[in-house]
Amino acid sequence: LGLALCAASGAAFLYRDYCVLGAGPAGLQAAYFLQRAGRDYLVFERSHAPGSFFALYPRHRKLISINKRHTGKANAEFNLRHDWNSLLSHDRRLLFRHYSRRFFPDADSMVRYLEDFAALLELRVQYNTAIIHVALERDPRAWNGHYFLLTDQDRHSYKCSSLLVATGTWVPNVVNFPGSEYVEGYETVSTNPEDFAGQTVLILGRGNSAFETAENILGVTNFIHMVSRSRVRLSWATHYVGDLRAINNGLLDTYQLKSLDGLLEGDLEDLAIIKDKKGKLHITLRFYLENRNTSTGIDSITLPQDELDNFATRAPYDRVIRCLGWKFDFSIYNRSLRMLPGKGNKKKYPQIKASYESRGTRGLFVLGTASHSVDFRKSAGGFIHGFRYTTRAVHRLLENRHHGVPWPSTVYPITQLTNSIIKRVNEASGLYQMFSVLADIILLRENATAFEYLEEYPVGVLAELEMQTGRKAPNGLFVIIMEYGRNFSGADKDVFYYNRAVGEAQHAWQSNFLHPVIYYYKRLPTEREMRLRLPDWPLPRPDAVHHIVEDFLTDWTAPNAHVLPLRRFLENCLGTDLRNFFAESCFLFALTRQKLPPCCQQGYMRMQGLLGSTGLRRHAVEAGLLQDYSLTDFLGDRPADSHQGSQDQLLRDHTIPVRPLQHLVNAKDE
Repeated sequence: LGLALCAASGAAFLYRDYCVLGAGPAGLQAAYFLQRAGRDYLVFERSHAPGSFFALYPRHRKLISINKRHTGKANAEFNLRHDWNSLLSHDRRLLFRHYSRRFFPDADSMVRYLEDFAALLELRVQYNTAIIHVALERDPRAWNGHYFLLTDQDRHSYKCSSLLVATGTWVPNVVNFPGSEYVEGYETVSTNPEDFAGQTVLILGRGNSAFETAENILGVTNFIHMVSRSRVRLSWATHYVGDLRAINNGLLDTYQLKSLDGLLEGDLEDLAIIKDKKGKLHITLRFYLENRNTSTGIDSITLPQDELDNFATRAPYDRVIRCLGWKFDFSIYNRSLRMLPGKGNKKKYPQIKASYESRGTRGLFVLGTASHSVDFRKSAGGFIHGFRYTTRAVHRLLENRHHGVPWPSTVYPITQLTNSIIKRVNEASGLYQMFSVLADIILLRENATAFEYLEEYPVGVLAELEMQTGRKAPNGLFVIIMEYGRNFSGADKDVFYYNRAVGEAQHAWQSNFLHPVIYYYKRLPTEREMRLRLPDWPLPRPDAVHHIVEDFLTDWTAPNAHVLPLRRFLENCLGTDLRNFFAESCFLFALTRQKLPPCCQQGYMRMQGLLGSTGLRRHAVEAGLLQDYSLTDFLGDRPADSHQGSQDQLLRDHTIPVRPLQHLVNAKDE
């Protein structure tokens, strides 16, 4: 599609329905969904190729996103649970496993992967275009009551109805204090270990970039000290993949095993650095420098060790390196867009709603790493294996809002309710990666005879489900979500304690590891209920809740431990019998009951099911699921005019349907 020219306020604009800022993973993922839907869009990328962030970072080139190429399963959706690098597409060539054999891949493999993703799918990306200003133009004819006006570095102008921001967080975090001019940044520091041979190094920061830098020079330095405001957070304790990963934590070994290296806590804004005549860097505190003239030399300045002779950082350093991460670039947005930073530890991200739409401007959505404020330190929304699903969710919201395309759903008979849930919790990757954030929604039809299944909906906007999806929920709903135990995650938690796992179904609510949780609501929760929900609860208090007990293999298919308790929970909520029955039982129920189970109503009474056979009957008899009539009778050896023979003849009549083999396990009257 060619760009449409339009005139506005005497200036010429190139128009698109959707403008996407940034051709990183999130921008390309958004472009893929827009292209598959046949929408009018354009991606703007400031560099000459996609994924420019990965061309530089991480500096030491090893990604911490896992690339598990073998799982023992052939299910593609399940395998994505352990593939943290692939974007979603229909092209099987574009799985990251084809680009690297390493468990922790090289960043150059990611650059090559993103280039191929954009090229093979023929995504519409305009490279070498840096958007330097974004403003609003009010117009009641526009989708959202205004257009977005974009200006690039060459003063070319663009106009779009909806703006998708996928620029990530790329502006380095910098702390200013006296002497900060002597600090080297992570973005420019040497990656050659030999440049640090025999040196003493101080690193500011305590994230993966700080430990990655330390790991690179650990074997050549005199010692390394690391200073940060907060204590170290280990990802295996917090269950947050953005915290310190084991692949980078060598410094913890050398610290705790007393090999000179060490960690310190302190507010970086209280520090000061003084450089002596030999070029050594001395650490002091800011208040020591107040009302003093530092130009007179270090000898005239009081240092902490002058008063406390065992001050921890009394030894001078050869180098100080800043590794404090990145923040969102707010500078290009006009005040009219009200793109404001978050509060507290989310200030590096823009303020957005749980729907990923800007709090200040309708029609502006933030995707990818920059949208991580929704689930910061809770889930994986700041990383590829998380935001590939949240980006798809945003696309579905936009399809409903602007094009009248309802959220994709499938309608099943109520007899398939248990099977549908078991299937999803065992293979769905979006639920697994975006735990506590994305959920499957089951909308019940009238009289609970059928249900509508919606996948991976943002639970933060559950109260807006009917408006956001175009689906109705008048008869109650189930919400399927994945959760860790309430008290199992935290920087100070011992996650390896004895008896840390639960194995019995009756104690499923005490499960610690990631496991499925099913919430039942008789009506859709209101916005007020969502606001007033309990702290750390993803949803308000339900009418009923069920935990499927955690499983060491993350395989929730055990008939007694997983399936049976779930089925009974669903039956209690619906007031119906969800078991599957053979034709023999349905025939008996039809003669003796006023109301048949849904299985008999929707199967036997409609002449649906699997035709009987000798092998099927033998299997049922051996399993104790049918009365033990003689198999010779079933084969027709008894006299046809006898009463028993007539009964057997009826049971083996090929016009009477029998339930499929895969349902045999549920046919017992438990």
